[in-house]
Amino acid sequence: MTPSVIVKFLDEYVIGQDDAKKTLSVAVYVHYRKIEKSRSDSADVAKSNILLIGPTGTGKTLLCETLSRALKVPFVTAEATSLAQTEYVNEEIEAMLQRLLDKAGGDVGRAQRGIVFIDEVDKLRSVSGQSRSASGEAVQNALLKIMEGTPVRLKGGEYIDTSHILFICGGAFAGLDNILRKTAAFGFLATSKDDNQKVLDRLNARVKPTDLFEFGLIPEFAGRLPIVARLHDLSKQALVRIMTEPRNAIVRQFQEIFHDEGVELVIAPAVFEQIADLAIEYKIGARSLRGIFAEMITPVLYAVPDRPDIRQVVFDSLFDEARLVC
Repeated sequence: MTPSVIVKFLDEYVIGQDDAKKTLSVAVYVHYRKIEKSRSDSADVAKSNILLIGPTGTGKTLLCETLSRALKVPFVTAEATSLAQTEYVNEEIEAMLQRLLDKAGGDVGRAQRGIVFIDEVDKLRSVSGQSRSASGEAVQNALLKIMEGTPVRLKGGEYIDTSHILFICGGAFAGLDNILRKTAAFGFLATSKDDNQKVLDRLNARVKPTDLFEFGLIPEFAGRLPIVARLHDLSKQALVRIMTEPRNAIVRQFQEIFHDEGVELVIAPAVFEQIADLAIEYKIGARSLRGIFAEMITPVLYAVPDRPDIRQVVFDSLFDEARLVC
């Protein structure tokens, strides 16, 4: 799949984050092309794992899940904080790879072309004054080998080589913007009248390895994540679109459920805006949309299956009871 085809697929399920989609699609395209090339000429693959930076609820996990569906490769997620909470980090990493093998139906070859998403890696930051294990630095070191590529023996006796597995790490990285503002103030590119200012602005705004070092990632770990994509807070308009536009949009899912009961579900546009306003207030992005929507629907969906006379359910406002049309 070319990068543009990958982005087109992502657009069907993920709203917004256009720059991150392009960065991700190109990185993935290059990754799998390198794998094919290494098979043909026995060259070593220089892996380009990816770091996704963005607030909670902006679509990091959804992007990775959707990407794996587009590419038809096995996919698993893990939380860096869970790895940091156990003294048996290597066993947890093996369990993560075992889940990937299970997702591949036991096919080691497929598993070795899969995608692993490790979320909350920003929680592994090294903090001065803390012990090595408490700071998460031990977990960063434990992840180094598998992210670069190494054979790992699983409990069942199988070996899985991580050399071609794509690792995508994610995190909110709260406070990174302060570091970026400080480094951007100095600038690192001289400008002349012949320079393209748009290109210069983009280069100066990118997250640099030194920014990640200052944040608390060890240089070796940050070095395994050369591709960095940033996701931004979702606007009210984007949250409304998330509820209504994707192929698996929340409203479509519930409309199908009501349709199976012989009932039409009608929701006024103002309702989606009210839900988006609440979601922004909760400060967890798109994660709160389903909960708010389900809370609105639940009382009606509780009654409808026992009321065969109802033909239509209409929501004019999030703060008013639904109108039941018989």
